[in-house]
Amino acid sequence: MKTLYLVRHAKSSWENFSLSDHNRPLLQSGIKKTKRIIAFLREKQVMPDMLKSSSAKRALDTAKLIAHGIGYPESKIGVNKSLYHASAETIYHELYALPDDVQSVMLFGHNPTFTYFANDFISPAIDNLPTSGVVSIGFKTDKWENINGAAFKVNFVVFPRMLK
Repeated sequence: MKTLYLVRHAKSSWENFSLSDHNRPLLQSGIKKTKRIIAFLREKQVMPDMLKSSSAKRALDTAKLIAHGIGYPESKIGVNKSLYHASAETIYHELYALPDDVQSVMLFGHNPTFTYFANDFISPAIDNLPTSGVVSIGFKTDKWENINGAAFKVNFVVFPRMLK
């Protein structure tokens, strides 16, 4: 069994127009909502074998927040430039390249790709994976390269507004 957690970055700031999109920081409201998600993940005892993040500041800062919250070593977060402006095909290639001894991975990235990717598995489809939203999918396979054709189960779909 392989488990994927797709996490959209927390709400970020558009205040400073001199910053590139890649360098936008998180808003306090985004951090607060992510803390609700962290509590949910802890309650579910989520501890992925690997965390991989887009190189964008908002995604990596979200990964660091969640890593700290669930007890994952921040120094072990993989940063991957290809997850920034990724296509669904890029995400599949990232997953296919994982070592098969990795049973679970949490990816941190962006819309619209994360919504499109999640909707390959979610029924009914979601209109939008909101900031700090998480989708968890379990695949009945021993090899990451086989997830596309494997039987799967959506473990959960959670958004901050669902949690109080």
